[in-house]
Amino acid sequence: MSAVPSPKPTALGTKPARISNADDRGYFPEGESVLREVHGERIVGLYYGQRTTLIGALDALLYESTERHTRGKSQPWARLARTARIMENVFFGTREDADKELARVAAMHKKVKGTMPASADPRISGKRYSAFTPELAYRTIGAMADSALAVYEACVRELDDNERATYWQEYLYAGELFGLDVDHPVVPKTYEQFREDWDAWLHDPKLFLTPGARESAIQSAFHQPLPRPQEEVQKRLNHLIITGTLPERVREIYGLDWGFRDRIAFRAMTKSLKTSRPMTPRHIRRGRNHAQFNLVARTEHFRQERGRDTWQIPA
Repeated sequence: MSAVPSPKPTALGTKPARISNADDRGYFPEGESVLREVHGERIVGLYYGQRTTLIGALDALLYESTERHTRGKSQPWARLARTARIMENVFFGTREDADKELARVAAMHKKVKGTMPASADPRISGKRYSAFTPELAYRTIGAMADSALAVYEACVRELDDNERATYWQEYLYAGELFGLDVDHPVVPKTYEQFREDWDAWLHDPKLFLTPGARESAIQSAFHQPLPRPQEEVQKRLNHLIITGTLPERVREIYGLDWGFRDRIAFRAMTKSLKTSRPMTPRHIRRGRNHAQFNLVARTEHFRQERGRDTWQIPA
């Protein structure tokens, strides 16, 4: 699979260059983009976001600064569903569609800046931040890239070295679309550099979770509101796929159970997914997941109308 041609991304918030409908195959064209190959698998789209939340929350400044500027807190699942749809539009849509999303995101990100108050965790209080701070923007993109690849390689197939190299270059391109300064020294320029840097960060003994970050990430990853009995089945799948693809160090930080039976079930499930994939119709295994995202948002709305809390940590 060849690398995606890399025209300079449209400047955020500006009118995109005109492209004929026939030529507008998006920023990550089908059949050419490794990033699209990875994210095009429905199982990746369903699980990488939750894993990303768990990883991203380990950066306390990233989590707490984002939380300070998050809108729609009364309907957190609808907000997460909107975020998932934005990413699918950028990854799979035309450039015109992607540029509309990118402009909206840029307008929101311009407001995300400030200084952490003295009441924050002492390890981050007083620190300045912005959505375009290279360290924070890289951590966001890195968590997405790492999570999508982890789910894809566990449940579909392993990429070869050339594909991984291309995948990271395309993620840098995606990051640039969202405003990441890819030339900043903190941003790894190759997949090998990214892998080394990312693994070192995940094993940093100074890594910590704020109480709010832990609860929010656990809820986002494992407890989406869905109609029963789908909800119970989904929770089990979430536990196996998400927890199974996390590094042991991350499981320890969150205190996630991962025993012998879990490991056996994870290996059996991922082997079954890989074995059955050639026999699974393409339209079932590949495509957008907007229907599932909308179902989560509708279930949240339904339960809230009836006075039921949809955002709580089960005992």
